[in-house]
Amino acid sequence: MTRLAAAFAKPHAALVAFVTAGDPTPAATPAILDALVAGGADVIELGMPFTDPMADGPAIQAANIRSLGVGTTTADILSIASGFRDRHPDVPLVLMGYANPMLRRGPEWFASAIAEAGVDGVICVDVPPEEDDALGPALRAAGIDLIRLATPTTDVARLPAVLEGASGFVYYVSVAGITGLQQAAQASIEDAVRHLKAGTDLPIAVGFGVRTPDQAAAIARVADGVVVGSAIVEIVAQHGSAAAPHVTDYVRSLKDAIETSRIPA
Repeated sequence: MTRLAAAFAKPHAALVAFVTAGDPTPAATPAILDALVAGGADVIELGMPFTDPMADGPAIQAANIRSLGVGTTTADILSIASGFRDRHPDVPLVLMGYANPMLRRGPEWFASAIAEAGVDGVICVDVPPEEDDALGPALRAAGIDLIRLATPTTDVARLPAVLEGASGFVYYVSVAGITGLQQAAQASIEDAVRHLKAGTDLPIAVGFGVRTPDQAAAIARVADGVVVGSAIVEIVAQHGSAAAPHVTDYVRSLKDAIETSRIPA
């Protein structure tokens, strides 16, 4: 069983936690990643900073700017990933970002480098399924899961294309827009999860706009995973290199809510 499969095989929904690599500095990122694990995160998403993060809201945009401002490089990200894998051999690590940093040296180089660093999966926001050959074959050859995004506008006609070649899990973007600014109504999330589960056996993780333990628990009752990003990134923005204990406390509050969400009243 892969690390990602094991994370989604637990008796509760997986907590998927996102931070941006190199924010506030590359040297500070390992402690923040460790704080996510200490708080109970089941899957870590590590954002690759990019100059034009089109799908991200103000919080993650600002994190990208901070990271690039201190000179974070792909080599730094690979070092962070490798160190994480040494410290946490069983916790899945997913890189999330945009095509330019992933493809600038070629997909085969990228896939080989991240596999060597111990990365489990990749979410590439701006490569649509119809352009799978840009990255997908290289990732699969290296044993890396390609995690696809589905959205409220992914209709029945397009869903098979989204799912073709996907692995690891499906990330359902619950609102049509950018990260962090709003959350979808619970009823629409439930409908979407049912729709996706009718088309795939992959776990469904729901994100965009999840901030509170109550929101996380509500999603955890119907989905296989809950993704939280902007709220964690905001804690890092507030506390900088001293963010780790605050991150742990916040993530633990989410995890506690998720773990109890399926226990009958």
